[in-house]
Amino acid sequence: MSQSSGAPPREASVRLDVWLWAARFFKTRSLAKQAADGGKVEVNGASGKPSRGLHEGDRLRITRGEERFEIDVIALAEQRGPASVAQALYRETPESAASRAAAAETRRLQGASMARPPKRPDKRARRLIRALGDIDML
Repeated sequence: MSQSSGAPPREASVRLDVWLWAARFFKTRSLAKQAADGGKVEVNGASGKPSRGLHEGDRLRITRGEERFEIDVIALAEQRGPASVAQALYRETPESAASRAAAAETRRLQGASMARPPKRPDKRARRLIRALGDIDML
């Protein structure tokens, strides 16, 4: 069966926010949409809007909290499945994996050196802590 118009065949694509949710980078599609709107996701070096069509072979940069991923899209999915299926949708670059491991090690070492307070802050201490937070906002 041939196409009646001279247009080239359309490549398969999936909405960016749907793919991020299906690949388990975000717990909900709403969180994926907020991340894309907030500039936390780049597609091929450009900012990714939630409705942007994602194709196989695209490179994504995803910032999620302190973690930064750089991945290549291998397959497309609109349904969220098990983690093993989700991990087959993308491949993380070796540089990204190495930098994430180094950052995690740094956070682990910093956390080990910080001493915990001997007890929970009482009411007065909580008020002082909140007052310090209010000073930073001014």
